[in-house]
Amino acid sequence: MFPNNLQLIFATNNQHKLKEIKLILNSEVTILSLKDIDCSEKLPETSSSLRGNALQKANYVFEKYGVNCFADDTGLEIDALSGRPGVYSARYAGLQASDSDNVAKVLNEMKGVENRTAIFKTVIALITDREQKTFEGMIEGEITNEPKGTSGFGYDPVFIPAGSTRTFAEMSEEEKNGMSHRARALEKLIVYLKEAYVIDKSN
Repeated sequence: MFPNNLQLIFATNNQHKLKEIKLILNSEVTILSLKDIDCSEKLPETSSSLRGNALQKANYVFEKYGVNCFADDTGLEIDALSGRPGVYSARYAGLQASDSDNVAKVLNEMKGVENRTAIFKTVIALITDREQKTFEGMIEGEITNEPKGTSGFGYDPVFIPAGSTRTFAEMSEEEKNGMSHRARALEKLIVYLKEAYVIDKSN
């Protein structure tokens, strides 16, 4: 169990991610948003790696606001596209691109391609007054020929996880959160927190 006062800021401006992470953690630990600390600025995200971006965002919030926090960065790596969109997944079709814009660009580049295997990866960076840690989660799958489903966000409508016949967007929140890349990274974070922040039973 955790100390009653263990709170973490999730350093993201993506409300879809915030909602999803709160659902996955299900009150394991109190998650606060950037709005809770009056942070409204755009977080830095200029690294060439998922890990680098996650650390950048978490470091920014920790250093400026002095709060324990974590951030994530997620990328879809498609084999036939040499790992693209990868670290540029959120802005693949441009800085102001919507999810549907990014999906459309990927599907256009995948036209006629037989090898549709891909990996979804999430890296979480935790920064506290104690230390800095990173945790990675991934899931293999394949890219569809067209969007399917209306749930989820990002590339969910075109990613079918291995072992399933449906895209993430065709699944319920509970189904997706039981297997997703983000859920797997969060599981590692929770295991670590339970070991590192457990109440001292000697007191």
